Amino acid sequence: MNYIDLRSDTVTLPTQEMRDAMYNAEVGDDVYGEDPTVNHLEETAAEMFGKEAAMFVTSGTQGNQICVMTHTNPGDEIILEEKSHIITYEVGGIGRLSGVQAKLIRGTKGAMDPSDIKAAIRNDDIHQPKTSLICVENTHNRAGGTVIPMDILQNTYELAKNYDIPVHMDGARIFNAATYLNIPVNQIARYADSVMFCLSKGLCAPVGSVVVGTKSFIAKARKFRKMLGGGMRQSGFLAAAGIIALEKMPSRLNEDHENARLLAEGLCNIPGIKIDMETVQTNIIVCDIANLNMSADEFSSKLYEKGIKINGGGGTTVRFVTHYGIARSDIETALESIKSIFDKKHIS
Repeated sequence: MNYIDLRSDTVTLPTQEMRDAMYNAEVGDDVYGEDPTVNHLEETAAEMFGKEAAMFVTSGTQGNQICVMTHTNPGDEIILEEKSHIITYEVGGIGRLSGVQAKLIRGTKGAMDPSDIKAAIRNDDIHQPKTSLICVENTHNRAGGTVIPMDILQNTYELAKNYDIPVHMDGARIFNAATYLNIPVNQIARYADSVMFCLSKGLCAPVGSVVVGTKSFIAKARKFRKMLGGGMRQSGFLAAAGIIALEKMPSRLNEDHENARLLAEGLCNIPGIKIDMETVQTNIIVCDIANLNMSADEFSSKLYEKGIKINGGGGTTVRFVTHYGIARSDIETALESIKSIFDKKHIS
């Protein structure tokens, strides 16, 4: 069976142009700084994001963890949104690798209110840890791919500067945010001291993410990358696909957003499925299926039988993600299949 895979935009496959670029890549030892393709990728990323320097890393998780390690010292505290990727899906890395603790704030559609951030910043008190970093996620995965409003980003950044606290942005899907806002990524990145973004999600590269920041920050971060085993050698073969991803793929993300809205609108018409349409901004759809009287695992199993892949779970929330390789016709086929399963007579 040919499956319509809506589990994640991590399942995207590299384009033929990427494969050709990888095959023909000029490479060297990147740990020595001698891989020309990696150097080109990093220079391109730094310029695109309006930062001084960049560093190619193996994954978004590695990039986020390196940034926390670089910004902080053991015993510090960092501020995060309570359902952010760093705290939810990175295996407790901030505690194990950086030795920091988390101060969690409940956001609205993934965005923390600057007044709540201000209230969470620790006083200069012998009994309290130092607040050494504020982390934001844009777009916010678990909130449904939502975009942080620019005024909130700006106010958060200005607040952080008043307290001399750096801001790190988990921008795994920052190009989706830029597409939604119809602005260049550097306009978003200006409100963060470091940004991690993924090449291997909506941009379709097979492997890799990039961290951008100041020259001094990236120089320090490279040591932590090496410590974590991320010092790759002839990694230009991977970076070659990343260059194509940066240069060619952002312009097509609107297609994913349009397909996500089409899918969300169709799902909303199926009794028992609830979606907050205000959260359908980019390529992620989060659905509440509590009224279907089944778990997310049961729901995903039924869809799998119809040739549709989504991730399940023990709760009553499921997620659909559109991406390169999913066409409008796939969305229409998926909706027809889901409607055939969950019509009114199947709901108790």
